[in-house]
Amino acid sequence: MADNTLSAVSREGTGKSVTRKLRASGRIPAVVYGKRREPQSIQVDPAALEKLLRGSGGLNTLIDLTVGSRTDTVLVKELQRHPVRGAFWHVDFYQVDLTEKITVDIPLHFVGKAKGVEFGGILDHPLREIEVECLPRAIPEFVEVDVSGLDVGDSIHVSDLRLPEGVEVMTDGQLPVASVVLPAAEVEETPVETLVEGETPAAEGEAQEGADADDAAKPKAE
Repeated sequence: MADNTLSAVSREGTGKSVTRKLRASGRIPAVVYGKRREPQSIQVDPAALEKLLRGSGGLNTLIDLTVGSRTDTVLVKELQRHPVRGAFWHVDFYQVDLTEKITVDIPLHFVGKAKGVEFGGILDHPLREIEVECLPRAIPEFVEVDVSGLDVGDSIHVSDLRLPEGVEVMTDGQLPVASVVLPAAEVEETPVETLVEGETPAAEGEAQEGADADDAAKPKAE
């Protein structure tokens, strides 16, 4: 995974008014921290950051972040977006040690057409990413999942995935990644008999007729 550089400036002051002015100037608030780095409030250019993250690594892009005279290799730990516009709003950078393994989420890329779909099945993929542990420079861009061999009732589990050497999956191996299932059967509703006003249900009418006959058979008191 290629390195990328991003320049940042130390940020002074906190509060909504400060961050509002910062965003109005075309920058966004951020923080950088790590095991060997005290948290520091900074500001970055959101356009430059977005350009880096558009690359093949996405959020797992290793970034050489420079603040003043100091440069650290970081990953985006958390990225907040504006709820309406979707623009970058705040970012947390985490300093990584290139010699120590880290845990990250890797997206799954599904390829092929499941053969069970041709027989009325539906491809279901409940997982879109898995958690792995590896050295920072060994982070894969994605994990490919070939679903072409799946028939109706077949499944691919996390334990079936092939990962690059040095990458260990942390997600439960028994979890299904993709399955071909039949669509849920439609339940036919039982028609409900509609009674016209003044009518008596058949069973009730029969019971009433029987009661009337019994009354007629009884001797009348004089």
